[in-house]
Amino acid sequence: MAEGTTAARLATLIALPVALVVGIASFWLLGGFHTNRPAPPRPQSTAPVPMPARPLAPPQAAACRELLAHLPGALRDRPRRPVTAGPDQNAAYGDPPITLACGVPPISLPQTADVYALSGVCWYSQPGDGGTMWTTVDRETPVRVTVPGAYHSPGQWVIEFSAPISAALPRAATVPAGC
Repeated sequence: MAEGTTAARLATLIALPVALVVGIASFWLLGGFHTNRPAPPRPQSTAPVPMPARPLAPPQAAACRELLAHLPGALRDRPRRPVTAGPDQNAAYGDPPITLACGVPPISLPQTADVYALSGVCWYSQPGDGGTMWTTVDRETPVRVTVPGAYHSPGQWVIEFSAPISAALPRAATVPAGC
């Protein structure tokens, strides 16, 4: 019996530390030692964002001024930034900048295009310039919002502009199916 007890003690002395190490490693791999503290915010640029100013017909220019008057001072926690040109038709938020350009040329939708009705505004999404470009397809004056690839779920950022667009820009006489 003494021999059996010694073997059991030896097995316990080996199994306990191994189980403890495996448990700690599993806890660590599953994120158990991470705190829920958010990463410290990185400094955001406040420099003007380079944007072109398109020549607009007087009705479009008036519509864009109305839209920009309805835009918020910040987009979630991204403050509004100055733009290099067209402050009556362009806006930018955050770093990297999410940009809004009012009075862009209307786009031709492919027949099989998916359009997204987001809070009363119909948007068409397409990849472009390291992010996603979203263009309204149901407004008399089209608007394009560009969301850089650094932002996850770009549609969730674009939806923030739907209420100001609905308030400021009249709906077009004809809209694509699905809008």
